[in-house]
Amino acid sequence: MPNRTIIPFGPQHPVLPEPIHLDLVLEDEKVVEALPSIGFVHRGLEKLVEKRDFLEYVFVAERICGICSFIHGMAYSQTVEEIMNIEIPERASYLRTIWGEYSRIHSHLLWLGLMADAFGFESLFMHSWRIRETILDMIEETTGGRVIFGTCKVGGVRKDISNDTLQGMVRKTLELEKEIREITEIFIKDFTVQKRLVGAGVLTKEEAYTLGTVGPTLRGSGVAQDARTLGYAAFKDLDFEPIVEKDGDSYARCVVRIREIFQSIDLIKQAAAKIPDGPIDVKVKGNPEGEFFTRIEQPRGEAIYYIKGSNSKYLDRVRVRTPTFANIPAMVKTLQGCDLADVPVLLLTIDPCISCTER
Repeated sequence: MPNRTIIPFGPQHPVLPEPIHLDLVLEDEKVVEALPSIGFVHRGLEKLVEKRDFLEYVFVAERICGICSFIHGMAYSQTVEEIMNIEIPERASYLRTIWGEYSRIHSHLLWLGLMADAFGFESLFMHSWRIRETILDMIEETTGGRVIFGTCKVGGVRKDISNDTLQGMVRKTLELEKEIREITEIFIKDFTVQKRLVGAGVLTKEEAYTLGTVGPTLRGSGVAQDARTLGYAAFKDLDFEPIVEKDGDSYARCVVRIREIFQSIDLIKQAAAKIPDGPIDVKVKGNPEGEFFTRIEQPRGEAIYYIKGSNSKYLDRVRVRTPTFANIPAMVKTLQGCDLADVPVLLLTIDPCISCTER
């Protein structure tokens, strides 16, 4: 029987943008078990709800994550609006959708760059982040922020985008699409990438569903589940289907994320063509009383917001379940049986976001 050894991985590691620690139990070079531990960047943001006005808390919600910040603010606002029976203007719903999909594109391009860097594919890493900069420039032009947008609020949005600016953004995004298609084709057809990812870290459809996996990790195992199909914001008016791959391996998870970049571009194009004129917010009266539960699709998968209020400007409870938290069991499962050298790459196929998870 081979000797077992335990190798610590993290919390600081070159491929980890955020801290997570794994105790890797090895038999020779094979991982037989991975024991995760988190808690290195806990900030207690949910507790702050007791000290911040519910209208101001949206700024805290946006800071749950530095990558998918806007969609956190959107999820929080949607949940409060459901409790207070607030119907926001259609134009605000479309603007939220457009900014949300730009968030998804910049998050997936960030991931693609990190993935390329993990392979030592430095030119692809730089091209991915160069294109992402153009996306961030468009976000900054319309919101004033590059990562923390600050435009979502309970009752609608704080800023409008003129129709001319919106059409210009669509034209620029469609031009970027050609460049994105070129670099992603290089990535998914590269011999080394396929050699490292195809057949590695397989998560079957049954395992993915049983473990409660979400997002591209779930859809890469053949489960067509995407919270955007629930029809929140403007998604009810847009034509799209969940992106699904059936192989369940690391390569399939990467292909899902890459195809979702182009899906987001198409959704932005559709939303820009259908966005109605009109107001962008409504006046909020009173305080939230009651509770509600919202599901929303983040770049890494489904996030859940639970909010409870008792007719006070301070909420009783805000609880967030983030996609990376839901994907940790799947991450542990995919590492079982892999080579030690493949651990960093397999971790990145889950696209973990620890600041969301720990809040």
